[in-house]
Formats: sequence, structure tokens, C-alpha cells
Amino acid sequence: MAGACDRALEAIGDARRRYHRLALVVGPAGAGKTGAVRGLAAHFGAPVVNVGLELSRRLLELGERQRALGAPRLLEKIVADAGSDPALLDNTELLFDPALRQDPLRLLQGLSRRRTLVASWNGRVEGGDLRYAAPGHPEYKRYPVADTPFVNLEAEAEAGR
Repeated sequence: MAGACDRALEAIGDARRRYHRLALVVGPAGAGKTGAVRGLAAHFGAPVVNVGLELSRRLLELGERQRALGAPRLLEKIVADAGSDPALLDNTELLFDPALRQDPLRLLQGLSRRRTLVASWNGRVEGGDLRYAAPGHPEYKRYPVADTPFVNLEAEAEAGR
């Protein structure tokens, strides 16, 4: 996992020189995203924000329409309350819930204009695209990765074999 943390530190350095200061730790379930983010937390002495837990807890108080409208503001408050730079986000899957009607990458990019953000991404990098879920799945998303520094844990695992 030390190698993943080293590459994540490089991605953070790259992100800090960009307009959107976002770096992603990408891999499928079980690839070691949480371990890499926790390693960064130890390095920076910063907390890890469990986005799924914290955001869902705050969204419970809102109706369905208010959830979609309030999610960006609530997530911004959660990140601000963490009080760290970089802010370290794990368990981001809730951002892909179609009921929230969010564009997860754009949401994270918007938050990263004020501080550097490192977020786990439960997906893959394929052919220059960042993907979440499979085509046809209601949560499927695909983005070009050219403007977002990332660590591809799946590629690292394959290289280590």
C-alpha cells in the first residue's frame, strides 16, 4: 500500500497546481482504496470523511426534492467541518444515487476549488475514461480523465502480479 500512497501524494501535488484541486483513488471494490486513503490520513494527520455515512445521516431530515437540492451544500459543510487540506473522502458511492440527481465528478470538482480534495472512486479507468458502474446500470457514469489526477489501484495490482 505504500506505493499507492506515494502515487497518491504525487497526484495530490499535481492537483494542487490545477483549478480543480481534485485527486482520485480509483479501483473496484476490494482494490485497497480505503487503505490508501487511510495511509494519506496518517501522512497528513487528517480525518477521513465517510461520505456515505455523513451525507446520508444529514439527508434523512430532508424530503426527496430537498435532498437533491441540498446534497451539494451538505457535502460542502461536511468537507469544511473536516477542517483539513487535503480533505480525504471515502465511501463516495452515495453521490451516484440517481435520486440525488447529481453529477458526482462535477460536484467533487466544485468542492475542490476551495481546498484540495482526495476522493475514493469505486470504478475503473478504461481507455482514457473514468467509469463508475457498468453501461446500462442506473448509476453508470463515464468521464474523460485527462484533467483529473488519479491513482489507478487496479492497474497497480495487475503490475504487481
